[in-house]
Amino acid sequence: MAAILPEARDVLLFRAKNAAAIAAMDVAYKAKDAQIEAAARIGASVVELHTGAYCDHDTEGRTAERDAELSGLAEGARLAASLGLEVHAGHGLTFDTVGPIAALPQIAELNIGHFLIAESVFTGLGPAIREMRRHMEEARG
Repeated sequence: MAAILPEARDVLLFRAKNAAAIAAMDVAYKAKDAQIEAAARIGASVVELHTGAYCDHDTEGRTAERDAELSGLAEGARLAASLGLEVHAGHGLTFDTVGPIAALPQIAELNIGHFLIAESVFTGLGPAIREMRRHMEEARG
């Protein structure tokens, strides 16, 4: 027999009430124009652009592909903002890769939790967060 805890019911209720926005975040994840436009059509307020490929290309030294991915992310951010969507980005961002993403003026939020927790093993959470904020603020000028 399974029991649903009150907190679980709250999460399920939240997901049901916000299914359109949640679906929109999922479909807009790869910064494709049609997906971002669909997110706006179904009433999403936020999209998150997936930065994983950009970060992978950077780590692998594939600069042409990295730059092309960054260009696509910038175009996706501009489109989303022009449609009235709040733009978030994240996945795989590190001290080395966050700058160009943070520099995009449309980005309202970066999701960098995994890297920060991993880095905090070596430096502590406070210093890791301060260093990441320094990189982000430098990029925003």
